[in-house]
Amino acid sequence: MSILAIDTATQVSSVAVASADKLSAELTMQARLTHSETLMPHIEQVLRMASVKKEELEGLAVSIGPGSFTGLRIGLAAAKAMAYGLDLPIVGVSTLKALAYHYPVPGVRIVSLLDAQKGNAYVESYEWEKGELVTKQDVTVLPVKEIVAACGETGKPTVLLGDVAARRIRGRMELPADVTVAPPYLVMPRAACVAALGLAELAAGRRDNIMDMEPMYIRRSEAEVLWEKRHPEAAK
Repeated sequence: MSILAIDTATQVSSVAVASADKLSAELTMQARLTHSETLMPHIEQVLRMASVKKEELEGLAVSIGPGSFTGLRIGLAAAKAMAYGLDLPIVGVSTLKALAYHYPVPGVRIVSLLDAQKGNAYVESYEWEKGELVTKQDVTVLPVKEIVAACGETGKPTVLLGDVAARRIRGRMELPADVTVAPPYLVMPRAACVAALGLAELAAGRRDNIMDMEPMYIRRSEAEVLWEKRHPEAAK
């Protein structure tokens, strides 16, 4: 089964074509261009790189958040349109879990972090147990300083991944003993990991309904919060 995987949850644009035993092609970049400018050209390019026609795809996997509100909407809209137009099964994958999938190391606490604004981060932690990625702390929103301090209390080596780890922790905060930030080539999202999780879900028979698939935002956007402040009566 060859599938197309998309991750636009952060400033990174990543698209991959993969099957259960092979990563055929992947294009991952972080630039000043918006996802609306780059995503469709990237999809066309990665299909050419993999020598796979869109009609030959057998499924789609898309990162559904948490993450950038705009980025998630763009990625999901493209994936849903392709799934509908090509009559393909589609599955949504947690962005935080896909990040943790980068680091298949037993005995290590893996902490995925994504920017939630105002000094906060979306955080979820995992460990590999008997070849399975097991959630140790469900997703929540916490201050970054509080998250880092808590990581020093796990009693085991801990690795931090995600845009918050890359931009706001590495080189900017003193870390507890046994806590490290993943290296640059592992710290940010990759569609290859979305593909791996998506392939497992599709193989297990899971499918999402394109009509009711939604991004996993966790919190409301700043625009919604500001609108409610300005229109308190309408928000009730």
